[in-house]
Amino acid sequence: MTAGRCTAALLAAVLVCGLTCASTAAAEEAITEEYESISNANEHVQAQDDYARSQKRREITEHDDDQNEPPPSSSSSSSSSSSSSSSPPSKDYFKEELVIRPLSSGDIYASFQFQTRWDTDFFAPGKKVSHYRLFPKSLGQLMSKFSVREMHVSFTQGYWRTMQWGQPFLPAPPGAELWVWFQDSVADVDGAWKELTNVLSGIFCASLNFIDSTNTVEPTASFKPLGVGNVTHQRFLRYAVLPREIVCTENLTPWKKLLPCGSKAGLAVLMKSEKLFHSSFLSLAVHIRPVCQDWGCKGTAWELRQTVNVVFDLHTTGQGKREWSFFKMFSRTLTEACPLATSSKVYIDVTDNPQGELFELNPAAPSLTQAVVLGDRRTYAVYDLMASGTFGLLRSLNVLLRWKTPGSGYIHYQPSKDRLRPHLLEMLIQLPPNSVTEVTVQFERALLKWTEYTPDPNHGFYVG
Repeated sequence: MTAGRCTAALLAAVLVCGLTCASTAAAEEAITEEYESISNANEHVQAQDDYARSQKRREITEHDDDQNEPPPSSSSSSSSSSSSSSSPPSKDYFKEELVIRPLSSGDIYASFQFQTRWDTDFFAPGKKVSHYRLFPKSLGQLMSKFSVREMHVSFTQGYWRTMQWGQPFLPAPPGAELWVWFQDSVADVDGAWKELTNVLSGIFCASLNFIDSTNTVEPTASFKPLGVGNVTHQRFLRYAVLPREIVCTENLTPWKKLLPCGSKAGLAVLMKSEKLFHSSFLSLAVHIRPVCQDWGCKGTAWELRQTVNVVFDLHTTGQGKREWSFFKMFSRTLTEACPLATSSKVYIDVTDNPQGELFELNPAAPSLTQAVVLGDRRTYAVYDLMASGTFGLLRSLNVLLRWKTPGSGYIHYQPSKDRLRPHLLEMLIQLPPNSVTEVTVQFERALLKWTEYTPDPNHGFYVG
């Protein structure tokens, strides 16, 4: 009996093991088949993706070939001409200029102007502008969305003293000012005006969203359109001003970001916030209007003008009233023009002063020009930043105006050559009593070779 029970138990164990092994083998076989099916599905999907990519690449190649083909002749069919025709790319230009005018009161008036022109039409039927190069995309989308024909916005700190400074190039009231011409197609002008002020408030980090019906007017005889086109009915014009709006760096930063080069190159590098806001007068402005593309005015272009007008009181900064320089006013010098600019110039007003005093402009101006500004004929010294010899060996431009006095002295400077000769500076000057003379030299640090390091580099390099 005992042997029989053991034999039966052993047979049952063998049967259980066989069933378990068989089920395990079946599971493994099922998993293998499922894995193979997934692999086949992945390979099928990958093949479809490769085929789609090849088809897309073929379409792009064919499209490029069509773009490179010459335009069809007049004898070709209408279908082929419509498929091959393409509008030429819109042209855009950018130029910058700075005008420096010493005022009769002894203050210095600096006027920056950055102009961007784009030969395109935001409101052409069936045309959607989606590619932007120099023109700010945020402003372009704003013009299209709200059907804006002209827009003028300014942020001003201080009061312009006409009796002491004369007439400004672009007048602006204290605080924030905004006036806009809408297209004739706008049905709800008040609604578009309210939405526009909210968007501009976000772009310039200003309180323009507080503009409402209580501080908005519809002028009937002033603020005529400055751009081309027929005179629009006054009901499409809105004007508002916020006299208590404070201008600060939060307004200057987004203003500079609208420039093609920002504040990294060109004249915008001079716009140091602590210097601009430590002035007697400061005005930031943005002007957008339609202009003619050519003399025949066969096409319309859009012009964006960004301006900064600032008056420096050299007494408040502890400087003299008769001498000024870029470095004294802005704590910076010009290093290069904006690479995207077609023109970059600095104009210094050197018109003879009523007192008949002599002055010295350093470096000497390469050219002089005359222009009638605000009814007066003025003479300007012109510095072209696009010219190769403007910056010279120092790689910077610091214009210095010094009034001449008898026995002004002698200065000789010879720049160094890398690893060939050192700098040479000789000065023979007469120091007036109770005066302070400051000599500054700009330089660039050279990259040392590993064999040129001294045993104790912590000492630095002595200058003698």
